[in-house]
Amino acid sequence: MKRWVMLGLGVNAHAGVTLGLFGLPLVMPDVQRFFGVSLPVAGLIATAPAIGVLFALVPWGALADQRGERLVLGVGVGLAAVFFAGVALVSEIWAVMALLALAGAAGSAAIVGGGRIVLRWFEPPERGVAMGVRQVSYTLGMAVAAFVLPPVSRAYGLRGVLAVCAVVSLLAALLAALFLAGPPRRVAHGGAVAATASPYRQPALWRVHATSALQQVPQAVVGTYGVMCLVEVYGWDGVRAGQLFGVAAVGGAAVRVAVGRWSDRSGLRMAPLRRLTYCALVVLALLVAGAVTGSWLGPAMLASAAVITVAGNGLAYLAAGELAGPGWAGRVLGTHNTVQNVVALGVVPLAGLLIAEVGYWAGFAAGLLVALLSLPVIPVRGERSAHRS
Repeated sequence: MKRWVMLGLGVNAHAGVTLGLFGLPLVMPDVQRFFGVSLPVAGLIATAPAIGVLFALVPWGALADQRGERLVLGVGVGLAAVFFAGVALVSEIWAVMALLALAGAAGSAAIVGGGRIVLRWFEPPERGVAMGVRQVSYTLGMAVAAFVLPPVSRAYGLRGVLAVCAVVSLLAALLAALFLAGPPRRVAHGGAVAATASPYRQPALWRVHATSALQQVPQAVVGTYGVMCLVEVYGWDGVRAGQLFGVAAVGGAAVRVAVGRWSDRSGLRMAPLRRLTYCALVVLALLVAGAVTGSWLGPAMLASAAVITVAGNGLAYLAAGELAGPGWAGRVLGTHNTVQNVVALGVVPLAGLLIAEVGYWAGFAAGLLVALLSLPVIPVRGERSAHRS
């Protein structure tokens, strides 16, 4: 039971800090009015925390490997609360963006720390489900942000939003600092290398990173441009389109837990991921057909793609951590997330240009092609050999 309490503290920390790290785009009009800036500048302000996240994941992972999750989550999420509060006290745009980027850098500790809790507290036959639950953190945080931040902004303005983000992060940090603990014994890392040896001597780990990098492309295209496709191609109302993707996000969270259970029962991570990739290819192909013809396939497959393209995230993340071993898990998980974030930051503008020049079907087709390229990269054969051994 205690291991689930520890996982709950990690999920709470990640979900809590998510409000401030990724929830500000939900109140973009108020960001624009509060600072008196253009929409592009408001967009930069709202996404500034993501810049900090990009540069801090690996250092937090290294610190977690040395000092554990309690210190990392308590200090990192606590500092994020301080920076969120500080944003409300400044007016210069450069200072606002700097503080938000620092908040992102500090709060990213929860992203790495939560993954290490799964690896340290859970045995291999339980880690798939546990990692699926851990992956719900972001969805939970964004759901709370969607329901809480817009009403708070309407009633109290952007300062009220920042105050909520700061208080929620501070409470999450205090809970982690007070109650997180190390496992009573070291949990075996099946298939992991020795703690002192670099796990990057294993080709399989490089292939897991590469697989996630490639599969991030269709995720980013669908997640970023799906709502706009429904509005511009199919004439949907923006609210209805957002609600469809909200339901898909909840469905995606449930599927991640189910996929984790599947991987626990099979004892494999990459074989289920390859099967999920085959399913994603079918869904993306139907999505392209729907976007070309303007048929009902488009909305149906957009919702399906929003679920299936993220279903395997937890499997790749878990596989990377298990290959890393206990002494390297934090650094490897930080690297894994950094690779995904870099790809997403590059893909979004490029896909936008492609969609603007050719059409939405071309953006989805590009995601389909890259997902297809990921199939031979998935290290299935080596995993099966290790499992038989």
